[in-house]
Amino acid sequence: MAAFGSVFMPKMALATFEDNKWSDSQIVPSDSISLHPGAHVLHYSSTCFEGLKAFRHEDGSVHVFRMDQNIERFAQSSRLLALPEINKVQLEQMIKDIVAEFAADVPEGPGSMYIRPTHIGTEAQIGKAASASNSSMQYVLLSPVGDYFAGGAHALRLLLDEEGQRCASHMGMIKSGGNYASALRPTIEAKEKYQADQILFCPNGYITETGAANFLLVDGNEIITKALDSSFLHGVTRSSILTLAKDLGMTVSEREVSTEELLERAAKPGVEAMLSGTAAVLTSVGTFIYNGKDYKVGNGDIGPMATKLRNALNDIQWGRAPDTHNWLTKIA
Repeated sequence: MAAFGSVFMPKMALATFEDNKWSDSQIVPSDSISLHPGAHVLHYSSTCFEGLKAFRHEDGSVHVFRMDQNIERFAQSSRLLALPEINKVQLEQMIKDIVAEFAADVPEGPGSMYIRPTHIGTEAQIGKAASASNSSMQYVLLSPVGDYFAGGAHALRLLLDEEGQRCASHMGMIKSGGNYASALRPTIEAKEKYQADQILFCPNGYITETGAANFLLVDGNEIITKALDSSFLHGVTRSSILTLAKDLGMTVSEREVSTEELLERAAKPGVEAMLSGTAAVLTSVGTFIYNGKDYKVGNGDIGPMATKLRNALNDIQWGRAPDTHNWLTKIA
C-alpha cells in the first residue's frame, strides 16, 4: 500500500487569476503547471490549501463531505493571505467536475478520495515582500487513499510544549503551508528525543493544537476544547465531532485549558484525549510527555468515546447513517 497522500489522479481542475479576473476552469494534466522562479509563492509563501474527502456509498454513489465549510475556510485563508479573492461558486464546480471525472476511482470504504484545493500567488516579482501577488493559480488535486489505520491504530504520545507555538498567533486560523513548515522541525525533534508522535503546542501554558490536528478532551459526559480564535485552525472535523457529541447528549465546552488542568484531568479514570483531522478523523492520545516525564491519559489506550465518535462520523460519510445535518453533496 502506497503512503497516505502519495498517489494522485493524472488530471486536476485548474483556474488562473490575471488582469483582475478568473479564467474559466479547465481539466488539465496534473503535471502541466509551470511557475516562474520569481513567483510570489516561492519567495513569500502566498499559499493556502484545503483537505476534504469524497466517499463511495454501498449503492455506488459518490458524495463529498462538508464541501461548503471547506470552501468557506479556503476563501478566508486566501483573503487573510492577501491572495486574490476566490470565486466560491467556481471552486465548488471545479471540485464537482474533477471528482465526477474520476468517480470510478473513488475507493470503497474504508478508503476515500482525498481532495486538495490549492491557491498560490504566481506573480513574478521578488520586490513584493510587503505586497500582494496580483496573479494567482487555483487547482484541485485528487489522491485516492486507503484506511488511515491500515497498519493498526494505536494511542499517540503527545509532547506538551509551553515554550514554542505552532505558528504566528495571528496566522493560526489560515490553512497555509508556512504554518506546517513552522511546526515541522520541533515535531521531528520531539520524535527523536521523546518518541512523541506529535507536539501539543501550549504557549503561555494553555493548549492550542498540534502541528496538524485539533485537540479534544473527554471527561465523563463533557467534551472540552479550545474556543475558536485566530491562533489555531478552525477544523471542519473538529466542528463535525462537536456537533455529533451534542447529538449524543454530551456537554460541549469551548474554553481555555491550561496544561495544569489537562494533566490533572488526564490522571482520572475514564478520561480520554484525542486529535481530530480530515485524514484520521479521530485518534486517541494515550500519553502526555511534560518536563521529561510521561503522564498516562486514562488507561493509556484507545478510548471508547473516540471510537464511538469516529464511527458515528464515518457512518454518515459512507452513507451507513442518516445525514441529518446535510453534510454530504452527491457528485455521481
